[in-house]
Amino acid sequence: MSANDNELLQSVKFFGIICPHLTATPSPMNDNQLLRYSRQIMLPQIDIEGQQKLLAAKVLIVGAGGLGSPAAIYLAAAGVGSITIYDNDTVDLSNLQRQITHHTDDIGTDKVISTRQTLNRLNPEVNITAVKQRLESQQLELEVTRADVVLDCSDNFSTRFAINKACVKHRTPLVSGAAIRFEGQVTVFTPGRNNSPCYNCLYSSDGEELQNCATNGVIAPVTGIIGSVQALEAMKLIMNIGETLTGRLLLLDGLTMEWNTMKLRLNPSCPTCSV
Repeated sequence: MSANDNELLQSVKFFGIICPHLTATPSPMNDNQLLRYSRQIMLPQIDIEGQQKLLAAKVLIVGAGGLGSPAAIYLAAAGVGSITIYDNDTVDLSNLQRQITHHTDDIGTDKVISTRQTLNRLNPEVNITAVKQRLESQQLELEVTRADVVLDCSDNFSTRFAINKACVKHRTPLVSGAAIRFEGQVTVFTPGRNNSPCYNCLYSSDGEELQNCATNGVIAPVTGIIGSVQALEAMKLIMNIGETLTGRLLLLDGLTMEWNTMKLRLNPSCPTCSV
């Protein structure tokens, strides 16, 4: 450990343990963990208590593509203890423009395996469970009950509605994102709390299939921006800090670089969350 690292470590220990306005609970984290997560621990909204919550958290990510890749990278880097990733696809050359957990040498490899390898190289302390299959039915129900937060990084309507239904049933927070062309959107659903709407309140289940990148194209950084916001919202939910996007739909126009917010309300006639 360098002199600078040692100085930083002592600073983190001071701010996280000794300062009276932060937690006074002794931390079980070792020196390497304190140093790895030092820039987060030094934030008064997080400190050691918040980092401990991240280390103990279980996150489910559905989809290892344009959104799932950046979301998984930031959650692993931040120290989320357990990350489970489901995707039934393999890496294709056309994925590499935006799906940043995959590399040229991974072409033909299962996306979940490529993602796990990338995350393990980034942070070997995180427990990564990679499953190559479409997450549905009883397995979806089981994984949702195990997770503290679910990230919907899928790209089809049927999967999104199935994830939403399971999260509503088990009252598991859901962070939903989408990106296409130069546009992106992200929101948070917290079933049973804060008078939260659900995905079915926003979109009708008998509507047309969502457009996807394969048929309409997408500019790479937009998927990175939205996936990163999903990771941030998940971390805020885990640590119970700040104000999440519950009840708000955040919209990005990448061509004009304008952000807009649309308020979402609970639909009293929603077939998913009103019954």
